[in-house]
Amino acid sequence: MFKKILVAVDGSQAAVKALDTAIELQKFLDAELYLICVFKHHSLGEASLSMIRTSHPQIPDEALKEHATEVVEFAKSYAQEHGATKIRGFVKGGRPSKTIVKFAKDKAIDLIVMGSCGADSDKDGMILGSVSHRVASMTKCPTLLV
Repeated sequence: MFKKILVAVDGSQAAVKALDTAIELQKFLDAELYLICVFKHHSLGEASLSMIRTSHPQIPDEALKEHATEVVEFAKSYAQEHGATKIRGFVKGGRPSKTIVKFAKDKAIDLIVMGSCGADSDKDGMILGSVSHRVASMTKCPTLLV
């Protein structure tokens, strides 16, 4: 049924919960597990307000890409430690919802799994995150929000 499962990760607790669900599905279905972290381009003004700080000053997009790469590497290691196999990680730049949907289409993803709220959502996760809401409404494949 589901042979390619995409998990959008952003370093949030909701993303880890979504990854846990995807790992169990992947083991049960013997599917491929795709992990994606999308970083959004920031202007220099927006970048000055960023919560991401690196040890070496960089161009904002480079720092965000570095952070996204760390998020994907953590997710890959976490998935392997929890028994997942056939894992592929990707880092993309762009608007998160559009990038996730395009990636899913380009890779013929069968199921998208993501947290119902992410790193940019409200503190208590009381509302559906804007990225997860947009992805669920824009994609043609089933989307599981955890």
